[in-house]
Amino acid sequence: MSDEIEILIQKLKTLEEEIETAIETKKAKFYQGVQDGKAVFDEATKKAQRKVKIGIDKYIFKSKFATIITAPVIYGMIIPFVILDIALGIYQLCCFTAWQIPRVKRSKYIIIDRQYLGYLNIIEKINCVYCGYGNGLMAYGREVAGRTEQYWCPIKHAMKAQTPHDHYKNFVEYGDFESYKAQLEKLRGDLRKLKDK
Repeated sequence: MSDEIEILIQKLKTLEEEIETAIETKKAKFYQGVQDGKAVFDEATKKAQRKVKIGIDKYIFKSKFATIITAPVIYGMIIPFVILDIALGIYQLCCFTAWQIPRVKRSKYIIIDRQYLGYLNIIEKINCVYCGYGNGLMAYGREVAGRTEQYWCPIKHAMKAQTPHDHYKNFVEYGDFESYKAQLEKLRGDLRKLKDK
């Protein structure tokens, strides 16, 4: 990788850290932190949240017909989600262990905590649990696939990749066969040095 690209990647990391700091500052306006896996709210905030909660009857009555009839399709995805979740665990146990790559920590990606919000009714809480699981599972799977791609095929595409995974920026350029042969073992070694993400 060229020095110019390395400098740009470092600038990007610095900018990402600044964005994360700004997000953390904004979070502080809404809750006081996390304790035992739950966000901590003051009593006035909890009371205000409960006040705006919409009852289940109004929630269902105001829902669009298209939302109601597609719910079984949406919730039917739980079956392939669970199968994928189990498969990713088995895959990592077998392959990542054999390749000496640290396994992706599932709990860092699948975060289920919105059900504790006082302004959500039971249906909204179930929806939030489901979305937290589904989207977290996809992010978890993406990280597993990204590590696998770095191990087996760390070559950028000729076409522009839309929102590539974090490992992609370290891949060798499309068509650069010399760098591929020279960098493959280094990139595999970098995976082995990964800290728990």
